[in-house]
Amino acid sequence: MATILIKSATIVNENRQFVADVLIKDGLIDRIDPQIDTHADEVINAEGLYLFPGCIDDQVHFREPGLTYKADIHSESRAAVAGGITSFMEMPNTVPNTLTQELLQDKYDIASRNSLANYSFFMGASNDNLDQVLRTDTANVCGIKVFMGSSTGNMLVDNPQTLDNLFANSPMLIAVHCEDEATIKSNLNHYKQLLGDNIPVTLHPKIRSAEACYLSSSMAVDLAKKHNTRLHILHISTALETHLFDNTTPLKDKRITAEACVHHLWFTDADYETKGNLIKWNPAVKKESDRDAILQAVLDGRIDVIATDHAPHTIEEKAQPYLQAPSGGPLVQHALPAMLELYHHGKITLEQIAEKMAHNVATCFQIDRRGFIREGYWADLALVDLNNPWNVNKANILYKCGWSPFEGTTFRSRIAYTLVSGNIVYANGSLVEGETGKRLNFSR
Repeated sequence: MATILIKSATIVNENRQFVADVLIKDGLIDRIDPQIDTHADEVINAEGLYLFPGCIDDQVHFREPGLTYKADIHSESRAAVAGGITSFMEMPNTVPNTLTQELLQDKYDIASRNSLANYSFFMGASNDNLDQVLRTDTANVCGIKVFMGSSTGNMLVDNPQTLDNLFANSPMLIAVHCEDEATIKSNLNHYKQLLGDNIPVTLHPKIRSAEACYLSSSMAVDLAKKHNTRLHILHISTALETHLFDNTTPLKDKRITAEACVHHLWFTDADYETKGNLIKWNPAVKKESDRDAILQAVLDGRIDVIATDHAPHTIEEKAQPYLQAPSGGPLVQHALPAMLELYHHGKITLEQIAEKMAHNVATCFQIDRRGFIREGYWADLALVDLNNPWNVNKANILYKCGWSPFEGTTFRSRIAYTLVSGNIVYANGSLVEGETGKRLNFSR
């Protein structure tokens, strides 16, 4: 592999900033010093740029296999690295659902050929595949995914005994989508009686309500406490849920952790008027007070990581009426720029962004030698120009679906370079294809 020397970068790492050179050999960070004078195959002048550990996105839906007209592992990993995301963990609600070890391996095989980013895939749980779940290898699979709320195919786990068995016997971290299905169905029936099929998207947060989220999240927390399960609750969307988590236990010792997503930190229910179904997610984007409470929980340590829940659909699917339009949207290319925009607005520090989008994900999932800028660690890095504004438009969107909820937004910060496992994969607006990412390993 080529040796790479990054000169005079402002490194953002482990709660501090400092200027240094970084030498990369054999895919690893070999040296970090104020001044490195040695030959390298490639030298990057990073003066004035900020060097972050590459972001690790613990929740994406790249749609392969079965839904590749919307997205695929190659297309979305390209978008991810253009956005400074160097590793991803992908969800099992593809077609077919990833409910057997053989189907799980199929996804790893596809990624090994086609992914520009490092990768891992969740094993899916259903009401009847506990035997398959228990065969999951803790050393090279990120976790078990449980939908305690509606999902594609056979992935809604709503049998109380099944949930109890999963939480009691899981060999590893369980990541959960928490929304109470009975509450959602009751809310939907209420609005159907009032409005028939002409329900506007503005009622989405009323249908997939805060109460539905809290009922399910609190149930998951109770199950985890009962069985001492390693639980990770995804995409917290309400102020109420933030009180389920503590910030007194060191992260490495926490048994229950939580994630916030970029869209819940950016949009509010007021944005449905202009964005419509483009910001229809499950769980729903809710009130401004919910958004602000989620950010506060991120800042004070009750919420541990920031991710995307990247889940693309075609623009034609999104243009359907509310009841037919699918939930989810593309985000990996714009997540880090969006969080850096919040930094420019004084809402979060650069150190906190590195912590929540890289360090803490690595710690939560016990990822081997990633998520930090340290000697001996894999060189997963994002070099950022904090003052190089650009406008999101169709000409620069890399998602296969071709659209973004951020279209028309001007971000002040731009990704200059992205390195994955020591390879430059994105440089000054251009993708550098040829090298694929690596399968994540876990120190468990």
